[in-house]
Amino acid sequence: MPDYIHIEVEQEQSSKKAGMPCGDVVQSRRTNWGTTVVCADGIGSGIRAHIAAEMCAARIFTAISEGRSFRKVFSSVAATMQQCRDPQKPFAAFSLARIRPDGNATILTYDAPLPILVSRTEATALATRPFPLPGGLAAESNIQLECGEGILLMSDGITQAGIGYAGNSEWTTEGVVRFVNECLASQTGYSAIPAKIHREAKMRWSGHFNHGKASEILRNAAHHFSPYVPDRVHQVQVPYSHKVAGDDCTVVLAYCRNGQTVNILTGPPRDRNTDTAVVKKFMDAHGLKIVCGGTTSKLVSKYLDVPLEMIQNSGSDIVPPRYDIKGISLVTEGAVTLNQVYNIIDEDLDKLDEDSCVTELRLLLNVADRVNFIVGLADNRANDDISFRQRGVLSRNVLIPLLVEKLSKEGKLVNVEYV
Repeated sequence: MPDYIHIEVEQEQSSKKAGMPCGDVVQSRRTNWGTTVVCADGIGSGIRAHIAAEMCAARIFTAISEGRSFRKVFSSVAATMQQCRDPQKPFAAFSLARIRPDGNATILTYDAPLPILVSRTEATALATRPFPLPGGLAAESNIQLECGEGILLMSDGITQAGIGYAGNSEWTTEGVVRFVNECLASQTGYSAIPAKIHREAKMRWSGHFNHGKASEILRNAAHHFSPYVPDRVHQVQVPYSHKVAGDDCTVVLAYCRNGQTVNILTGPPRDRNTDTAVVKKFMDAHGLKIVCGGTTSKLVSKYLDVPLEMIQNSGSDIVPPRYDIKGISLVTEGAVTLNQVYNIIDEDLDKLDEDSCVTELRLLLNVADRVNFIVGLADNRANDDISFRQRGVLSRNVLIPLLVEKLSKEGKLVNVEYV
């Protein structure tokens, strides 16, 4: 089993009408206890539906942040939705999935399409059992996921795509399963599957139907409406006397893969008696190891009993010094380096100077799925130097939270331990 299973969340979405807000909302949160994904479908379409879906997702994550159990959160929000089954109230159907770090997954659905398991070789509709909810259509699924497996959630704009063109013309969950199996058979990557499903659903809403048996059925139905139907084996456009309006369409795939961890030690501990214990913890951690800071580098060098060597020092404030310690992936100066990484974190990687420890640190953070900071709180006289203030160099206690915010927005799991 890998040290860290990362849950990649890929989604594709469109609104019923171009230029209008989508009535579906997808939100996800990562913590050390797992990844939670919500796919909410507001009643109707447009701004009112979007607000209803946003409110639904907000209720869920607020309750989770308050420490309430996963099932109690679902039950409470679903019960609230039951009281809002009125076009004038903010009603939303929703799916709620939680995947733990060991791959154990629980999926709860309320009035929403059932989830689909996507493995390396095939897709199947997940087995469900009723979730106790008076008067509601709620279901629960549980499964143990491995790396290379994921859960597909959808709004009914996907499963009902094409409804109304002929008898049994809606796509259905089973139809989506067959389509995903075709994608897997053609070796479509996981990241591309949501976009392909979404594209197929939009085609169906516009009256175009693909793939074998469905095409044959709808071709026959089309002859009922029109004496002439183009004989196209792979695609059929069915005439329809009253135009189908379509729907908001959302599909989200949360799948497991081996995660990459980067550990960063910066700053010596406040209590010098804990130096050895802190460095040992850092060295025992799984993943790449980065040391930022001159004094910190000396602590690591001493612990490992290997020399600390300077391999780059331009003498410039723009290019911070770089060091080398055998067994450590990257060793740099501290405050200036971290400040520069923060300053360029949103820049195009192609613009960055290749021969720079700042660039290398940014690239390592870019490929990381989980970033663990160990931040020492010892007083640093250099940070009090007025020249640091003049150059806008932020202290660690100010800078680290800003870096955490940026990295979290990139979808990374970020942990910080102050010592």
